[in-house]
Amino acid sequence: MTDVTRAIVAATSLAASLGLPTHDAIVLHNSNKLALRLIPCDVLARVAPVGQEVARFEVELAQRLAEAGCPVCPLEHRVDPRVYRRDGFAVTLWTYHEPVTPHLPPVDYAKALERLHAGMRKVDVPSARFTDRITEAQEVVADPDRSPELPDGDRVFLSGRLANLRQVIDDHGAVEQLLHGEPHPGNVLSTASGPTFIDLETCCRGPVEFDLAHVPEAVCAHYRDVDQRLLEDCRQLVIAMVAAWRWELGDQFPQGGRFGEVLLRVLREGPPWPTLDTVTRELNGL
Repeated sequence: MTDVTRAIVAATSLAASLGLPTHDAIVLHNSNKLALRLIPCDVLARVAPVGQEVARFEVELAQRLAEAGCPVCPLEHRVDPRVYRRDGFAVTLWTYHEPVTPHLPPVDYAKALERLHAGMRKVDVPSARFTDRITEAQEVVADPDRSPELPDGDRVFLSGRLANLRQVIDDHGAVEQLLHGEPHPGNVLSTASGPTFIDLETCCRGPVEFDLAHVPEAVCAHYRDVDQRLLEDCRQLVIAMVAAWRWELGDQFPQGGRFGEVLLRVLREGPPWPTLDTVTRELNGL
């Protein structure tokens, strides 16, 4: 039995034991966490191996942000809002939202992100700083056992670029606050009640431009009071970090190796720095 199959069995059996009728599960996303739509109870289950304590952080933060009026996906209201453990997996249960439109207008996306950031400024929770994400990427690049396919020349180049960008962005001295961490299009749903953000495990403190570096350029155009120079530096940083993660051994991202190569090429070509959705479209030939 594969890990994915075991995770699905754990989630479906847990839901059934909690009185949520579950006969099937649809895989919505599979990376560091498995996201499932449980049928017919229509619950979003997020599943990961036990030991990732970030699940508890995510649950507690989601409750605080919902109370602050933030546009975040709510936890499933029919069960206790907590982290469940079943057969070696940590499972959290959330409200499932059926997408209402395939495309989210940039202005609506930007306004929702502004609301999220405004609510986050009201929530005082201990959290990592965005530089911790840089450290994670640097550790992948520095360890050949974790990134065995990364060529030596690219390893030196990427390591230097990550270190330099860390210093450059710190030197901006921008105001920092709680952020989503990865508010890219894959983490925002178009629902009947408006855009809703999911996947709060990446929340960290940093300048809002770090969040904006993850969203399409058209969205940034509708977000107020953006430091364009800092945004450009953050876009380059995001490209460098994602490049590192795509070279990590065991990465599950579709076409991950090819994506890593393209991102390295983008870094070497220099500015203007594209957004991740632009690079993804290029990779897919769109």
